[in-house]
Amino acid sequence: MTATPDPDGPPPLEVVEYTDPLCPWAWGSEPAFRRLRAALADRVHWRRAYAILFDDEDDPPPDLAAETAWYAGHLADIGAHTQAPRAHRLSRVAVSSWPSSLVARAAEAQGSEIAERVLRRLRESVFVLGEPADTEALALRSVRGVPGLDPGRLARDAASAEVRESVRADRAEARRPVPEVFSVRERSPHPGAAKETPGGEVRYALPTLLFRTPGARRVVPGWRPYEAYAAAVDALSPGLRQEAAPLAPDRALERYRSLTEPELLVLSEGVWPPPHAVRVDTAQGAVWLHPDEAQHRPAARQ
Repeated sequence: MTATPDPDGPPPLEVVEYTDPLCPWAWGSEPAFRRLRAALADRVHWRRAYAILFDDEDDPPPDLAAETAWYAGHLADIGAHTQAPRAHRLSRVAVSSWPSSLVARAAEAQGSEIAERVLRRLRESVFVLGEPADTEALALRSVRGVPGLDPGRLARDAASAEVRESVRADRAEARRPVPEVFSVRERSPHPGAAKETPGGEVRYALPTLLFRTPGARRVVPGWRPYEAYAAAVDALSPGLRQEAAPLAPDRALERYRSLTEPELLVLSEGVWPPPHAVRVDTAQGAVWLHPDEAQHRPAARQ
């Protein structure tokens, strides 16, 4: 999302989203983030930095089955707060965030709309299908059929030294958090204080949004209500945020292609579902797919 400068408007605003395609709190933040992106439209520069939640350097668990069972329970606990869908069965804990992060970054070269849909597919690989896109093959397979996507170019770009260096820079940036996140005092199940990594580094909690103008900044870490993000924007750039009107159900499905029930509450208004919507049930609520999108989803074809 690239800003269009307005010399008579509020100061230019950059939003840096520290995230990971396989992060459950980031998945649960999508309703607020989608609403915020709609309210800011093309008036800001919104940049994602992939922080690498599951690093290649992490030691493998001694008992994969026990680790998977524990993590599935962890996802259920997070879902109780976020109400985001979660898979009926988790096949395993992700081995690495690198493949999905490389594919997500590579997709940006094909336009913002394609990049959004690619990232969404990568998130849903684990939280809807229960099969994390933690290998190159799985990451590329999970995004097949995204409208307008050139899969050959995506595979080449994701394997390139340039894209790997870009994600490596993201990882390093996420491990230089601003001082404000070292002492977070908020009443939230995930307040977002800086995290120590298994390798002894410190990084942003995921997700974290950093809002910056040339003269000031605000940071909103962890899982927060939409109002916390809106307040940060308003403090730095009064008048910049313009709430988007909820879309009619058919238009919302056409625009987003995939919608969870928490997202419906903030992005759409009207009788749901539209006749052509495809419902995919999860262990916690439904995901609604555009019929073209459903053709490329294994869960929708069962």
